[in-house]
Amino acid sequence: MTSSAPRVDSERLWASLMEMARIGAAAGGGCNRQALTDEDKTARDLLIDWGRAAGCSVSVDEIGNVFLRKDGRRPAADPVLIGSHLDTQATGGRFDGVYGVLAGLEVLRTLDDHGLRLNRSIEVASWTNEEGCRFAPAMLGSGVVAGVHDLGYAYSRSDAAGRTVREELERIGYRGTQPARARPFRAMFEAHIEQGPILEQSGNTIGVVTGIQGAYWLDVTLDGVSCHAGPTPMEDRRDPWRAACPVIEAAFALALARPPWGRATIGDVKVFPGARNTVPQRLVISVDLRHPEEATLAGMVGEFGEQVAALAAAAGLDFRIDRIWHMPATSFDAALVEVIDTAAAALGFKHCRLVSGAGHDSLNTARFAPTAMIFVPCKGGLSHNEAESAAPADLAAGADVLLHAVLAVADGP
Repeated sequence: MTSSAPRVDSERLWASLMEMARIGAAAGGGCNRQALTDEDKTARDLLIDWGRAAGCSVSVDEIGNVFLRKDGRRPAADPVLIGSHLDTQATGGRFDGVYGVLAGLEVLRTLDDHGLRLNRSIEVASWTNEEGCRFAPAMLGSGVVAGVHDLGYAYSRSDAAGRTVREELERIGYRGTQPARARPFRAMFEAHIEQGPILEQSGNTIGVVTGIQGAYWLDVTLDGVSCHAGPTPMEDRRDPWRAACPVIEAAFALALARPPWGRATIGDVKVFPGARNTVPQRLVISVDLRHPEEATLAGMVGEFGEQVAALAAAAGLDFRIDRIWHMPATSFDAALVEVIDTAAAALGFKHCRLVSGAGHDSLNTARFAPTAMIFVPCKGGLSHNEAESAAPADLAAGADVLLHAVLAVADGP
């Protein structure tokens, strides 16, 4: 890569991010721009205005995914797709998701700046409801396109006030006419802040993402006998806590035994009846187990189930394990991972390969298109938080790597 190789306009990228951050700006410095709200509509409108100014055509599909397209010299050839999302958590930051969309827009603008028309067309997608905080499940728009969710199911999802996805798409004018189904793509790239501390701690500017961890969400229910805290001797109790603490430790031990990517999280414990002076009758423990290898993850879940059974039996308890959700482990396209690695090296950025611990729309796009991701550091690894922060230079570096990965694929064979 020579010094004359095109680079993105870092100041323009930062200015665009800051202008978008004003839509739904929150008091704590972050954003509240939840899916299909008025703020989401305003953000979509702005993105489309910017896309048209960059010479793009615009289309919107039935689930509200927005596509900006710049035609190449061979418009019939499978295009290259860049995508992420504009929606945020209720107390979200200024970079999660939106960086990937605006880095894609910056690629299109940079092609314009240099008068470059590539062999393949380039599309930038803004996927609907990636966060899932207003409408569950997450990654809904990309999930419909990937065939994970039926369109009717997606339309029927409702928020806490009972408003459905279909109603809100129609209200804000973003229930499009393009079919929400997979199309052929040569490649799909997503740039994103890491949402973790690895890049910052290791001093790397670029994360070359090889895949997304798989996850199982489990609810462990332990049933004993409710009784008075004072009169009932310890040895006569069937107290769910006697098994709960070892169950929690067992989950942690499973993850610690599988470094560096094993993960176990206890996010919630519900106690019934929940009285200070009463031995509980029931505990429900939420468990999140993760690993990037599906076979290893399945082994963790199986071993955990055996341990729960043994611990419950030893404490004289009944138990049940409910599988609430499964996100399969996903490996990204090896050739595209290599393209990103090569681009980062050629541009002189310190980089490393790593696995995404969080789910992204790329999890779904990998079902119908060769997919890979680019990570850049975020301060303290903090995300889903108004204090989320990323350095302008790092964001520009990620966009430069994205640009050169797109150039390699869109003008390649």
